[in-house]
Formats: sequence, structure tokens, C-alpha cells
Amino acid sequence: MKLAILSDTHGLLRPQVVEHLKTVDVILHGGDINRPSIVDELRQYAPLYIVRGNNDKEWASSLAHDLTVTLAGVTFFIVHNKKDVPADLSGVDVVVFGHSHKYLQEEYAGVLWLNPGSCGPRRFHQEITMMIAEITDEKIQVEKIVIPHEVQ
Repeated sequence: MKLAILSDTHGLLRPQVVEHLKTVDVILHGGDINRPSIVDELRQYAPLYIVRGNNDKEWASSLAHDLTVTLAGVTFFIVHNKKDVPADLSGVDVVVFGHSHKYLQEEYAGVLWLNPGSCGPRRFHQEITMMIAEITDEKIQVEKIVIPHEVQ
């Protein structure tokens, strides 16, 4: 199973991101979508698991604050802000979060922590990133995708 993991699109789906979305089985989004049209577009490409971010206002009230989902034998906990991850992660293999716009991939206490960074408008002089992951035999392999951008 191939997954796209993204966050902090902030109302922008770049063409380079869309090209990756066309190749995946599932999309995980860590929040700060900013517009319902982005949700609609994401759903055109693959099943979507999405949480509400701090910039997702009234229109996003029906989106979950956090989600737990098992895909191909791997259990994900998805939330926008890392500070909202519960202390007890029993049964969770991977935590997906966003908010900081900073790419992170690290294992801690047997749990893989993933922040795909931001693939929306460039902010804070950060690179523009997302993740492509592959689950095989209940094991996950993650690839960092850097999206070329204009220098500002």
C-alpha cells in the first residue's frame, strides 16, 4: 500500500504534489487545509484521512481533531499539533502531525513520529515537503519528497 502524507497545505495544492497524489492508494493529511475545495480535490485522488488544524475554521467543524486508523496492518494516530498527542500510544505504530512546517522522521520508544512539513505556501524560510510511504508486510518505509519552489 502506497500513502501520501502531507500537512499544512494552507489552501494550496501545488501541481508537483498532485502528481504524487495520483500514484497513491491513501492520503493522510495532518491539518491546516484552509479551504473545503482542497478536501474535495484530495478526495478525487484516493481515500482521505484528514484532521482539523488550528487554521481550519467554521467550515471544518465536522473534521476530527484526531484520528486513529489502521492501514495494511500499521496503526496511525493523526493530529495537527504534536502537543495534542496523548501520553498513552498503546497500539500505535506511527504518529502523524503537522503544524510546525518542519519535516521530522524519528523513532521514539518504538513509535515512528512523522511530520511531513508543509507542501502549501512557503513560510518561515522552510523547504516545501511531503512524504510518500510504502507499507509492505506490516512495515512502513518513508521517503521525504522536497518540492522545488520559487525563492522569495
